[in-house]
Amino acid sequence: MSRKLAAEFFGTFWLVFGGCGSAVLAAGFPQLGIGFVGVSFAFGLTVLTMAYAVGGISGGHFNPAVSLGLAIADRFDWKEIIPYWIVQVIGGLAAAATLYAIASGAPNFAAGGFASNGYGELSPGKYSLASAFIAEVVLTAAFLIIILGSTSRAAQAGFAPLAIGLGLTLIHLVSIPVTNTSVNPARSTAVVLFAQTGATSQLWLFWVAPLVGAAVGALIYKLLLAPGDSPGLIGREPGRTT
Repeated sequence: MSRKLAAEFFGTFWLVFGGCGSAVLAAGFPQLGIGFVGVSFAFGLTVLTMAYAVGGISGGHFNPAVSLGLAIADRFDWKEIIPYWIVQVIGGLAAAATLYAIASGAPNFAAGGFASNGYGELSPGKYSLASAFIAEVVLTAAFLIIILGSTSRAAQAGFAPLAIGLGLTLIHLVSIPVTNTSVNPARSTAVVLFAQTGATSQLWLFWVAPLVGAAVGALIYKLLLAPGDSPGLIGREPGRTT
């Protein structure tokens, strides 16, 4: 179990450091800024690379919503959810603290939103609470369907990290203007503690909506898309995880 938790810690650390780091350090850099398209690919690449690196150890969740969805789909042991959630949040916080230490070394540094998520005035496009909730639920549900489908016995072996990484990239391309994209409570919790925009008051949404979306996606896949699909792939059979 300790190896699984260590893998989840490092995987979530890399997701937050690489994805949010691209937003904080590189997205708006004068002349060379990567923009929101670059940030979208950065998040996808973090999951893709760590899924290959440590997915065979822990299942490569790096996200409390993913852990919940996999448990609902009978792909993950319920008794491991809380330990996974704890190390995912701690890994994200460690990454955000490291990122803050780097970013604060720049002249005239101001944390601002610090890649945090939000709705209303804290939404990049000023989208409403209802829009943010719908987006996070739908996109997290789709993310779970991608994960469950690409790691099923019917899927081509070895390509799951590519599908999942590109899926997360697409999710960001769609929803950065809406919520700055969460679909991951650990990612949202990590950076909100360093933001200067009052985003902590909206953090509840970025736990509730992704968890609801994960449950919806898992149930859709389990009940409609995978009749006869054998459970136990993620977190139980290291050779066929993300």
